[in-house]
Amino acid sequence: MSTALWLLAIQGVIGAFDTLYYHEWRARLPARVPGTRPELLLHAARDFFYALLFGTLPWLAWRGAWAVVLGFVIAVEILITLADFVVEDTVRRPLGGVFPGERCTHAVMGILYGAVLAHLVPELLAWGKLPTALVVAPAPVPEPLRLSLVLMAVGVFGSGVRDLYAALQLPGGRWPWPVETQSPPGQGAGS
Repeated sequence: MSTALWLLAIQGVIGAFDTLYYHEWRARLPARVPGTRPELLLHAARDFFYALLFGTLPWLAWRGAWAVVLGFVIAVEILITLADFVVEDTVRRPLGGVFPGERCTHAVMGILYGAVLAHLVPELLAWGKLPTALVVAPAPVPEPLRLSLVLMAVGVFGSGVRDLYAALQLPGGRWPWPVETQSPPGQGAGS
């Protein structure tokens, strides 16, 4: 579990970079609703699942039937990510496409998530053999890592709320960006 959590923390750092730099700064996705609504809704859903993973894995053991629930959460998150790969190509086409660096970042995150799962699945299978319960069982990792993952849970949850808010076109959802309809400088295949 220790290795899975360290890798998950790295995933969180890269994911935060992807969100802040590519989704917010470069593409300004919230400013382009309604065109970017499908992508933002997928991002929001995935963020809520990631918040659950970041917030519980360092502290809880998902035992028995709960291991099946956690497996389902992971499977749904993977399906959302696959849908996002397809949707972002469609949504970003009018904006010049997905940034090449962003595409590379997504590839690295996919590989890293595979490594997380390679270390998490054996723990999940072991938990599945135990009596059903959510048990407080802090993972054997340094306290700063556990706390960092909790902060990442809060951050990714906030990001999901922000994306959902923008996708629903609620007042101020585009903040801090003005309404944009053209691609930002440097967007497209040559970037």
